[in-house]
Amino acid sequence: MAGTDEEAVAAGDDDALYVLTAVLLTPAKFPSVLGDDYPEACAALGLAPLADGYGLVIGQDGGGARWTVVVDDVSLVAVAIASWDCGMEYDLSPGERTVVAALPGWPLAVAVAAPGVPAPHDPGPELADRPPLCPPDTATWGPAQRRLGADEIALQWATWRDQIDDGDFALPADGAKQQASHPATGDGDSTGANTSTSTSTDIESAEGQAGRKGQDAAEGAAGERRTAGVERSGVRRVLAEARSYVDTPPPLGRVRSSFATSDARTLRADGPGWSLVARTDDIAFVLLDEEPGEVVPVGRGPELPALLEALDKMAVRPN
Repeated sequence: MAGTDEEAVAAGDDDALYVLTAVLLTPAKFPSVLGDDYPEACAALGLAPLADGYGLVIGQDGGGARWTVVVDDVSLVAVAIASWDCGMEYDLSPGERTVVAALPGWPLAVAVAAPGVPAPHDPGPELADRPPLCPPDTATWGPAQRRLGADEIALQWATWRDQIDDGDFALPADGAKQQASHPATGDGDSTGANTSTSTSTDIESAEGQAGRKGQDAAEGAAGERRTAGVERSGVRRVLAEARSYVDTPPPLGRVRSSFATSDARTLRADGPGWSLVARTDDIAFVLLDEEPGEVVPVGRGPELPALLEALDKMAVRPN
């Protein structure tokens, strides 16, 4: 979204902000790379978690410096984003009275720049009263990259779902023999859901490359058993913590629900060290900090449908 002279938040060559893009920061929709919930994302920017949220207008000033302008006119920013997503032009120029703060730097990675101004750079200390914002480090696996991976699964659900064979969740007749070689295959354990390690998928990048399906057989059964044990205990923990959200509501934004189809919703839940993405009429995917790059599918089993339904009822939804 390269800005033009008409797309300025403030008038004047020195004060103008050439708008590159914008994002919402609300309980139902916020850059999850910034935190597991809405208050955490706000804290990353030094903002109070207002109930109605904010709009973040990201751009450059006349000297090329990076700025993030925080506004409380959420509807205006939402209309601009919707227009851009439809390929339409929209002059995003919030009024001065709606500006909450002008923060140096960008909290997210932006790949474009305003034409006719110097290359993007952080403003000097003489122009800012706080250190510049910078995108979270996603070069190595950690909470930020884990959440980005969950974002990608939610956006590309069909691609990820197609990699999973429902037969991977079913116990064969010789269940005991199967358990010996694939101990993470569901067996009616306390999670109430079937997990599959044989279809565990690797995230190749935070940009959402569809991961490799399964584990390389050359790694050997012993290595697979060790991975399976970690994944299985991790999934138990995730489902237990997600279930606790139903009884004790977590911070705003920990559980979010968005439209999927006429009969289903996409659920997104996060917690300390984990992310869960699910469809209310289908399976779930779990990502763990302790399992770098791995995406663990969770079959519906006898309890997952009820858990997803309960989470959907208490989830934050877009207005």
